[in-house]
Order: sequence, then C-alpha cells, then structure tokens
Amino acid sequence: MAPKTSALSFTLVLLAPFSLLILFYSSHRQLHPSPSPTHSLTTIISPSPNHSLHYINVYLADLPRSLNYGLLDNYWSPNSDSRLGSDADSDLRSRLSSSKSHNLPFPLYPENPLIKQYSAEYWILGDLMTPVGLRGSSFARRVFDVGEADVVFVPFFATLSAEMQLGKGKGVFRKRVDGNEDYMRQREVVDLVRSSEAWKRSGGRDHVFVLTDPVAMWHVKDDIAPAILLVVDFGGWYRTDSKAACGNSSDMIHHTQVSLLKDVIVPYTHMLPRLFISDDRDRKTLLYFKGAKHRHRGGLVREKLWDLLVNKPGVIMEEGFPNATGKEQSIIGMRGSEFCLHPAGDTPSSCRLFDAILSLCIPVIVSDQIELPFEGMIDYSEFSVFVPVSSALQPNWLVGHLRSFSTKQKDTFRRNMAQIQPIFEYDNGHQGGIGPIPVNGAVNHIWKKIYQKVPMIKESIIRERRKPKGLSLPRRCHCT
Repeated sequence: MAPKTSALSFTLVLLAPFSLLILFYSSHRQLHPSPSPTHSLTTIISPSPNHSLHYINVYLADLPRSLNYGLLDNYWSPNSDSRLGSDADSDLRSRLSSSKSHNLPFPLYPENPLIKQYSAEYWILGDLMTPVGLRGSSFARRVFDVGEADVVFVPFFATLSAEMQLGKGKGVFRKRVDGNEDYMRQREVVDLVRSSEAWKRSGGRDHVFVLTDPVAMWHVKDDIAPAILLVVDFGGWYRTDSKAACGNSSDMIHHTQVSLLKDVIVPYTHMLPRLFISDDRDRKTLLYFKGAKHRHRGGLVREKLWDLLVNKPGVIMEEGFPNATGKEQSIIGMRGSEFCLHPAGDTPSSCRLFDAILSLCIPVIVSDQIELPFEGMIDYSEFSVFVPVSSALQPNWLVGHLRSFSTKQKDTFRRNMAQIQPIFEYDNGHQGGIGPIPVNGAVNHIWKKIYQKVPMIKESIIRERRKPKGLSLPRRCHCT
C-alpha cells in the first residue's frame, strides 16, 4: 500500500526487507537460469518424477526483465508519463525518486485502481521468484528442468503493458504499428515463447498466461489460444460469427478461444480493506451500489436497474469509482449496507464483487453470463444472492426479494463470507511481492485450479501426437 506516514518511516518500510532481496537477487537477475537440456515429448507428457498431490511443478519461461519487472521500473521512473498514474502513484513516485529507491529489484505494484484491480500477474510471479527456502506454503513447486514441469508459466505483465499503452497513446492501441509499444511487447513475447522447444513439444497447451484485463494481449489471442489462460471472466473474449444462419449474427456468439475445461477464472484484486466479522456493526441500508451508470454490452441492464432502484427507500445508488475520494465513500457504503448490488458492466464481472466480500456486504449478483473464481472449491450460494436479469428488471421485485431475507439468514451469509475472505487476498505482506504467500490466499487457490487442468492438458498433448502430419482440424472449445 502507499505510505501514509513521514518520509522517514516510508524509507524504513522500503529498506527493511531490502537485505533479504540482496541475498538472493544476484541469483535471480533473470527470471530463468540457462536453458535446460532438450527432453523428448514423452518425458513432458508423462507423469512428473517425484510428483505429489501437494504441489504443481512449474517451469518459468525465459523472458527478459523488460517484459515484467522492467515495466514497473518504467512506470515508477521519475520521467514516467504523468498520465499513467493516479494521485497515489504520483506521490509514491516522487517519494521513491527522492529516496533513491525507485530501482528496487522487485518494484512495488501501482495503487492506481484501474491497474491494481488486475494485479494477479504480479503476485503469481512474485510467488515463483521467492527463494525456495521461503516457499514452503506455496502449492507451486518451481522446477528448473522443463521435463519435470506440469505447466510452463509465461512471466509477462500483459495487463500492465496494455494499461501503460492506453495511458500513453490510446489512439494507436488497437493498431499493429511500431508506435504501439504494447503490441511490440506482445509480439516479442509470442515470438520468444513459440520458438522455444517447450512450446513446440506441447503446442503451447501446458503454457500459462495471465490475462486479467480483457484487452491484455489483444493482438495475439489467436497465437496463444491453445494455452491455459488466467482471466477474470470470459466477457472480453466473445466474438460474433458473421456467417450465422439467416444473416442474424446475434444468434451465433461463441467463446472461440476460452473454455472452462482449460482456462482458470481468477479474482480481481479488491480495492477496499478487509472488514473482520468481529468489527462488523449494524447496517442501516438495504442495498448499495457505487459505480458507473452507463456501460456497454451487458451493462445496458445496469442502466435499467439504476432507473428502477435509484429512488427506492433503503437503496443507495452512487456514481463513481474507488479512487481516493470514492474509496472512502465505498468503504462507508458497503460496510453500512446489508446487500451490495453486482450488475454486469462492459464484462460480466468486476472488482466490486470482491470489495463487497471483503466488506461483508452480501453480494446480489445480477449477471446471467458471469463465471466466478474457484467454483468447486467454494459455493457462492452460501454467501451470495443470485438473481436472473429477467426477475431483477421487474418493477419493485428486487427490493421486495431482498427484504424477505430474515436476520438469521443474513447473519449466516456474513459468517460464511468471513470464512472465505482470505481466498480473495493476493497481497502477501512482503516488499515487492517477494516472500511466503498465505496458504489459504488467492495465489495458492489459482495454482490448485491450474493443477485440476493438468490431466486434461496432458491428454490433449497425447491426442495431438497421433494426428497424421499435415492434417488440419478446426479448434474446438467446449464451454460448460
């Protein structure tokens, strides 16, 4: 978090763990050691030696620092474009510059909420970069021989790269031109990874990319479609088939590159601090929502809901985003309300859901297309209210439905919510994200979900081997 005390205490916070970083940084100057010997495909797809149900073996793809921590170096540079950062980041950039600590081997992640909400890429890589002796709590076991790996993690900060380009020059973001630095980085990643022996042996099926922002790696999605994609939802991956029957393209919308069979839904990073159930107080408001009224695609439902609810007794509908001022308003609003509305926006989900959970505000999910993190590990119906769009848009229905819940039911929802709050925490409490991760935190649950995909991935690789040379089959993604 951004320092809030004096410059002296700020410096101490930065430097306290610095000696630990120095001890192992020399052996981690690059994200990967020298290339390991070539192994046969049979070695890769067979069960990993010494494998245990207690961890997943992860190999770190060899990418230059410029594609991950180097992006943060640029972000925190005193000469960084001022349009990139929020007020909190501008202040922190100034402090880092004055304390001569802006070139840390493992920099801080931005506090800008537009970027921070997608910070999963930072925390997952931080876990893998933590020295072996400190990684006992992680479900992932980093291996340095690709032949021992269950998956290959690609350490590209794709979301940060995209957001930095949007901050610098939004006009060229969708163009494949030299002036689009994000596009150039995307191409560099794809060229490096797809030329590796690991990719060639598996067709990329065992590679893991973190694509939390829907626009991350926008230009190369076809190139990495076979891989395991970590996404916050499938909303940014819809494509309309222009050859649909009767010329009505709206009848044929497919997930062309994502599937629950191979990909993993991960949480947004919450913006609001955790409220412990022991600190919970009386809640005077029935239903609370803070966000933008006008959105696109699925967000059109939000506008209709807004008009239905805005003047209802016990309901608060506020426009805004959790920046410096909005954050304090959101804390007060969520902690003082029984229920928090979660309608779809441009995509089916948002970080608002996880802010509600951390605030012990019972989520009311009005989003028919939503996919949620860690399903199968947790049951959202034990602490959330799911409402079909068709019902929510009936006048007076939603407020009446929420008022029908008894105090006992609402208390049970909050007790259940308090138990699963840690699952949505990324921050490990260590400088630069380097250090032991919580056993029950978000990163470990992500590794466990990836581990569930491994048998299917290995089967897919074996199936590909027996395909006659030169035979081309259309890619099929079954989303269930």
